[in-house]
Amino acid sequence: MKLYEPVTLAMPLAKRIGGLILEKGRLPEGDEIREFMREFGLEESCLDRGMAIYRTKFLVVLAFPRGENVVIDVISSSGELSDALEIIAYRDRELGAFVVEILPANDLEYEGNIGIEPIIIDEKTLKPESNPVLGHFEEDEEGLFLVIDRETYERWKSEGDVHTCPVCGGELAWKGEKAYCRDCGYGVRVKG
Repeated sequence: MKLYEPVTLAMPLAKRIGGLILEKGRLPEGDEIREFMREFGLEESCLDRGMAIYRTKFLVVLAFPRGENVVIDVISSSGELSDALEIIAYRDRELGAFVVEILPANDLEYEGNIGIEPIIIDEKTLKPESNPVLGHFEEDEEGLFLVIDRETYERWKSEGDVHTCPVCGGELAWKGEKAYCRDCGYGVRVKG
C-alpha cells in the first residue's frame, strides 16, 4: 500500500473503522486506532492525554479518539493544508446509525472535490445503509490506483454510477478492470 497523499490513507482507514463497527457494534477505542496505524505502517511519535501523533515519510496523522466520536486528521508532511483530510466517526442518535465520513480538513483551501460517500451503519442491525467505494492504494508503472474488491465493484455497479470517480467525483474512463480519472489522476482497479 502506498501512502503518498492524505487520501491514500483516509480511504483505507475509513474502511477499516467501518469494518470494526460492523464487527463490534461500537466506535474504535484508542488502542484499536493505534493498531490500525501500525497496520498501515505509521510510526507513533507522541501519545498524550487522548491525542496521538503518527507519521510516515509523506504524512502526519493526528488522532483524537473520544468515546462518543473519533477524529483523525491526515496532513501532508510538508504542512500543506490544501489536501488535508479529516476522518470523523460518530454515532448519530437522530439517524440511529454509526457514521464514518472523510471531509476536507480545510474547506477554504482544499484543492479537490471529495466524492467519497460516507459509511452509514444502522446501530441496531449493524447493516450498512450506504455503499461507499473504499479500498487501498497500490502503484505500478501505469500510476496510482484505488484497489477495490469484486464485491465492492458489484455493489457499486448495481447501486451507483461506475463512471463517477469515488475519490473526487470526476469522470472515470474504464478499460477492462481498470479505470482512469481525468480530474484527480487516480485510477481504480478491481481485484479478485
